[in-house]
Amino acid sequence: MALLDPKDWRSLHGGPAEAVEPATGEGLATLTLAAPADVATAAAEAAAAQRDWARRPYPERAAVLRRAGDLVHRHAAEIGEWLVREAGSIRGKAEFEIRTAAEECYEAAALAHRPLGQVLPSGAPRLSYTTRVPAGVVGVIAPFNVPLVLAVRSVAPALALGNAVVLKPDPRTAVCGGHVLAAVFAEAGLPAGLLHVLPGGADAGRALVEDPRVRVVSFTGSTAAGRSVGALAAQHLKRAHLELGGNSAFLVLEDADLDAAMSTAAWASFFHQGQVCMTAGRHLVHASLYEEYVARLAAKADALAVGDPFREQVHLGPVIDRGQLGKIDALVRESAAAGVRIAAGGTHRELFYRPTVLADADPDATGPGSVGACPAYGREVFGPVAPVRAFRTADEAVALANESSYGLALGIVTRDAARALELAERIPTGLLHVNDQTVNDEPVAAFGGLADSGTGSRFGGEANLDAFTETRWTTVRATPAAYPF
Repeated sequence: MALLDPKDWRSLHGGPAEAVEPATGEGLATLTLAAPADVATAAAEAAAAQRDWARRPYPERAAVLRRAGDLVHRHAAEIGEWLVREAGSIRGKAEFEIRTAAEECYEAAALAHRPLGQVLPSGAPRLSYTTRVPAGVVGVIAPFNVPLVLAVRSVAPALALGNAVVLKPDPRTAVCGGHVLAAVFAEAGLPAGLLHVLPGGADAGRALVEDPRVRVVSFTGSTAAGRSVGALAAQHLKRAHLELGGNSAFLVLEDADLDAAMSTAAWASFFHQGQVCMTAGRHLVHASLYEEYVARLAAKADALAVGDPFREQVHLGPVIDRGQLGKIDALVRESAAAGVRIAAGGTHRELFYRPTVLADADPDATGPGSVGACPAYGREVFGPVAPVRAFRTADEAVALANESSYGLALGIVTRDAARALELAERIPTGLLHVNDQTVNDEPVAAFGGLADSGTGSRFGGEANLDAFTETRWTTVRATPAAYPF
């Protein structure tokens, strides 16, 4: 039986839209977008439903989450087709999303069983303890690039902990990043009113952040948009968990085994067309290996197949739309005009951008965050572009890694893991991977970045307790306390 039936989708008031296949431009389904009035209605219904849901026994909530995980596996073929066609995912990436989405549900089910407080010592004759209580209604704003995972990683734990959720997926991936989850949780037996899926634009996102019934906002997206969300949330005195962009460094030390490292290096920059916040945006390579590294990475890029992931066996699919294509191509063109050498790629057909290697990507930096002569080195490209720069000493490698205003992920390749850990102590980052690339995620791990990559908030594992609950201090006395007056 099909999971998705457009006839079951509620009518919204923000106007019509099409779910479009980037590879062909073909319309896949007709949608309606959410208007601010729809957000208000959803938030009110969610707040009403949440009170009963929070009182349900935790095994009941956990059972819904387990069934949801099972249903993601059961409907994997249908969900996978939407991820391939609507999001431009290659099949392996779609399979990863499905597997991870199911694991997110299972991990959330276990979260419902976790201890939710502490007994505290007290200087008074009383019982003193803390408890974690649901935040209430959680607003989730999710992006287009890994749409299913980056929505469910907030939706599932928020529901498991007794909250209701209003989810605004990116309109470009409204089905695989939104409607899929609505259908899965409805079939899993989630009571009505607890999950609302409202694809929409900036006006719907603003309404979601501003609505007084929404007490916590979980946002994943660009740093520029995250600044706006954070500022707006602060005005309304609510928490905003911001997981933002990146320009992650991939350090290759002089003792690295290049035979083993090249697959890691290519995956770091080219996976899902580079449209991942953790993508390696700066390959920092010891000078003794630099020329060989550039040649090998360029050969690797040239050998990768780019095309329609639904109809062909390819390594890279299309970027999401022409706006993203234009941004990628402009950064590469500007860098080439400044003298950076295009060692591979730098071309595109329709939305299919070739994996690109930029050699001698010296930003001529004069300070932190400088983009200098190579814009593709200093900025988040969000495309399949690998700028490579040489360093000569460990201190120089650390300095180069620290030039970026981002602090999401760091990869270090070396035969000496202890040395890598020592270097990493000098490079602020939310995620560290020794002898691995920067694009890594697991539901049990706390995930998030620093500085322009986010507010230090974390998703995953026990970090979800901090994200989606409030801590209440309670004291209990046997008799009323006496005071001086």
